[in-house]
Amino acid sequence: NACVRAVVRAAIHHGFEVYGIRRGWHGLIHGDVIRLQIKDVSRIINRGGTILYTARSKEFMTEEGQRKAASTCKFLGLDSVIAIGGDGTFRGAQALSKFGVNVIGIPATIDNDIGCTNYCLGFDTAANTAIDCIDKLRDTMQSHERCSVVEVMGRHAGFLAMYVGLAVGATAVLVPEHPVSYEELVEKIRKARLNGFSHYMVVVAEGAASGDQVAAAIREATDLDPRVTVLGHIQRGGDPTGRDRVAATKMGYLAVDLLKQGLTNRIVCTKDGGYTHVDMDEGLATHKQMQRMEMDVLDAMTGL
Repeated sequence: NACVRAVVRAAIHHGFEVYGIRRGWHGLIHGDVIRLQIKDVSRIINRGGTILYTARSKEFMTEEGQRKAASTCKFLGLDSVIAIGGDGTFRGAQALSKFGVNVIGIPATIDNDIGCTNYCLGFDTAANTAIDCIDKLRDTMQSHERCSVVEVMGRHAGFLAMYVGLAVGATAVLVPEHPVSYEELVEKIRKARLNGFSHYMVVVAEGAASGDQVAAAIREATDLDPRVTVLGHIQRGGDPTGRDRVAATKMGYLAVDLLKQGLTNRIVCTKDGGYTHVDMDEGLATHKQMQRMEMDVLDAMTGL
């Protein structure tokens, strides 16, 4: 919402007419488009989610669906499309550009896995939501001297799980990028006990394993009875943090400014502490790697 607001206000400031496409690529195919004025985006900077809604579109994954979407743009006189989302959204924008539609991408995914940008909108809000939940959960785990397994989102990327794990002082973090065997995990818990710990926090990215699988492995190898908490979609909602509000505002403004300059087929991104942009094809060919240092830091902080 903060990014939608920024795009609308920046575009009107520069003399553009702005239309919101509801329900993503599905809405573009079917012409679900509404005119947006400044008042339409008032008081949404503090709201999570999107007033434009979102939806997956199997039809848009086909060339025929993409042609329909491009035809909608031509019929409605839409010169350019600013797409806010993750890899799937950008792949769609990339396909649309092949039919002559000008596109700009703004990275927004709590997985923070878009390779060409250091930061994706939504990550800080999701991380802080998870951290807050785990801090509350820890109070119970500590009081009852228990092991807790918390499953966070991250199907193909563990950036959220690792960040949250470091922030809450987890005993162990399981991520897809650096697989850890259950034997290694149990050994971390044993060492923690020998070091005087009486409760243990394990954070696992959903792409590494399920919380139930991890808990079962711990239960089988120890006398512990782990409690599993799956945070699920609670991580995707809530009031955005200040960082996300400001980043969304700057990225939205830059996206419109690129169109004003006649630059298209770009992805807005953060790099070296500032905001910039890269070619969309180049950006989508870039992959983000998790640094081994983060695992080393985690081991050092737990004394293992």
